[in-house]
Amino acid sequence: MTKHYYPLHLHIVNQNEQHVGEQVYLAGTFNNWSEEHLLLGTIPEKGKRLDFILPELRAAEHEFKLSRGNFKTLFATPSGQLAQTVWLNHSKESNLEITIEAWRDDFPASTAGKQVTILDEHFYFPSLNVHRKIMIYLPKGYRQSEQRYPVLYMHDGQHLFDEATSVGRSGPVEWQVDKTIDKSAHEAIVVAIYHAANYELRAQEYMLSATEEIKNPKGLLYLEDIVQELKPFIDDQYRTYPDAANTAIAGSSIGGLISIYAGLLYPDVFGTIGSFSPSIWMDEEALYLKTLNKLLKYATEYSNQTLYFYVGGKEKRFDNKTSENDMKKELEKYIDFLAKNYKGSIELDINEHGKHGAAYWQLAFPRFFEHWNLNMGKNI
Repeated sequence: MTKHYYPLHLHIVNQNEQHVGEQVYLAGTFNNWSEEHLLLGTIPEKGKRLDFILPELRAAEHEFKLSRGNFKTLFATPSGQLAQTVWLNHSKESNLEITIEAWRDDFPASTAGKQVTILDEHFYFPSLNVHRKIMIYLPKGYRQSEQRYPVLYMHDGQHLFDEATSVGRSGPVEWQVDKTIDKSAHEAIVVAIYHAANYELRAQEYMLSATEEIKNPKGLLYLEDIVQELKPFIDDQYRTYPDAANTAIAGSSIGGLISIYAGLLYPDVFGTIGSFSPSIWMDEEALYLKTLNKLLKYATEYSNQTLYFYVGGKEKRFDNKTSENDMKKELEKYIDFLAKNYKGSIELDINEHGKHGAAYWQLAFPRFFEHWNLNMGKNI
């Protein structure tokens, strides 16, 4: 297929008094979110504009962010949170205006709300024989009431509440889970489990089946520790509704994969599963043949369970053995299989412009949270 290239005329408007005269850079999908940001020039005076031309930008849907040279100095909203990615469908010679309202590093590093605290720096998972940091979000009225609350368990806890601990391809994007619940008419406790120190160990703990890359999967042990150790502790120490109807588990990518298994293995524990952009391709044989067929044949608890899937229409995955693969199509194929066997409820949420990353999971999480609360059927 012939690739087309067209000029892009960038217009950088500065509405902030800080850092005038410093160098301003561009980061984005045009260079695969490289750490080497593109120098555009210097930040103009407040109210003024800097113009820059990218003479040959490939025709495609692009995403951009401004920085002062690295992902720690990205542009921000006036309140100090990372600004949303600027999106452009570049199919001809284009103009794009981007406004500087603030800079992220001029604000406190942490964006976690007051309702988020450390539950335990070293919570012991005996099956894994590891200690893991756990964060907890408590609703605003928790300390002043005797009310009980549903509980959402989430993987990759360092990326959920706080830009100071988040890491991503396009910068430290957090899911804004606490902000979402603060603004919602519904309330819940969120238990956020930090993942392992590196990708290899994280993948081991989120996988159930061995692969060429992952020789020693520990997903069963990880889920056992959540169900046998962490959840009983939470239900004992906090005012929760401990039943499955009021208990959910959620994660993204390979965390979305382990969330599916949590629901299939423990339908009496987790009534709702939030699986965001699950890495179906990493364990297809088990999902389709080994585990699923056995579980669906014998389990009856699925009739009261909901599997909530989110995926972006532009999510692609690459590996050394195959050509480009469409994660949306892979998930839709799996859901078609589930629909013929699974007795619970299946919801599919698609953002046709969505790609793989926290910026899109941040946008999708409020829809999942509202759906869970509206359908959990709790009696309060």
